[in-house]
Amino acid sequence: MAIKEITMPKLGESVTEGTISSWLVEPGQKVEKYDAIAEVLTDKVTAEVPSSYAGTIKELIAKEDETLEVGAVICTIETDEAQDVDETSAEEKAPEKEAEPEDARQSGGGNIQQAKANAPSGARLSPAVLRLSAEHGVDLNEIAGSGKGGRITRKDVLQFVQNGGASSQQQVSQPAEPVATEAAPKQEKAASELPKAANGDREIPVSGVRKAIAKHMVESKHEIPHAWMMTEVDATNLVRYRNSLKDKFKQEEGFSLTYFAFFIKAVAQTLKEFPTLNSTWAGDKIIEHKDVNISIAIAANDLLYVPVIKNADEKSIKGIAREVSELAAKARNNKLTQDDMSGGTFTVNSTGSFGSVQSMGIINHPQAAILQVESIVKRPVVIDEMIAIRDMVNLCLSIDHRILDGLMAGRFLQAIKKKVEEISKDNTPIY
Repeated sequence: MAIKEITMPKLGESVTEGTISSWLVEPGQKVEKYDAIAEVLTDKVTAEVPSSYAGTIKELIAKEDETLEVGAVICTIETDEAQDVDETSAEEKAPEKEAEPEDARQSGGGNIQQAKANAPSGARLSPAVLRLSAEHGVDLNEIAGSGKGGRITRKDVLQFVQNGGASSQQQVSQPAEPVATEAAPKQEKAASELPKAANGDREIPVSGVRKAIAKHMVESKHEIPHAWMMTEVDATNLVRYRNSLKDKFKQEEGFSLTYFAFFIKAVAQTLKEFPTLNSTWAGDKIIEHKDVNISIAIAANDLLYVPVIKNADEKSIKGIAREVSELAAKARNNKLTQDDMSGGTFTVNSTGSFGSVQSMGIINHPQAAILQVESIVKRPVVIDEMIAIRDMVNLCLSIDHRILDGLMAGRFLQAIKKKVEEISKDNTPIY
């Protein structure tokens, strides 16, 4: 027998650490190679760590909610020296195996991609489970999960096959944890300093995703010197134009033509004119990004997700509206991937969807700015010395004052204002 170490894998190009969200195994438990042993939160996404070996879990070195650097030992496993041990780490193997379900490969009795598509809604399944279900033509909806939180394990699939399709226990179903945009924080205060619940108070456990959001917000506020600016925009022409199209558009395309898509397009075009807004602080330099990748804030399942519309300046308003609709649906169904969440260079937040008319956004670190698009409301305004009722919207910009000053921010907002106020049937194509 030999004792092997399993280390924290690198789950993204810029990822340097991860937090053990939950262990899926316990000491003494036997696992097969590539079985999922833990869930890890990074500042990008929640991912599973597969076992690098077949054997028996010896010791869980890392604790749940503990943050470790890439390469740090998280647990040990006892293996049979006689077996052909693959010395490749989980860090190197994980991407190869995770990609397998997306390949339209035929394997034994079925297709892995099809097995994934037919899996229980919201279920978290390891590559090994998907591979076995495809090989044996097993419907995963018929299997009762014996793993933590009702998770279907490799052993569950094998036992199901051996029993001729009979599950060994009652079906348990539990939705997957949502994809996280950030990593969970380390303990910031000693337990003695934290508030205590009084009689009648309700204590709500903080999920890993909520901890990740908290850490990211604290990091942004502590590291970035925020400054704010707001401008009023007359969106009357936009409202009239969109209202003239929305019903036909929805009927023909199958998704909504929202105001948000128009604003994202205007912002993306303006960022090409003001590249400093599309940048990142990098210590002794500022990195101006060539690509305009717009992060959009989406609230779903009582959590906040920030997926990315890549190369938004090159997309039509219809294309942007489609991506917003698809990303929102993926967020609601816990289907966002690491690729969906990465690469953002500037954030646009539709706070107006909640009825807000003015807000100060916290910058999505390490970006340079975030724009809040508020509610479009009818207000009396003065036009040519006369009072008129117009559809007005406030655009609220938060900037990193290390990178930007008021002059640049003001010019940026004025350029967006001009674009929005000039939207019309004649000069704003949807397709």
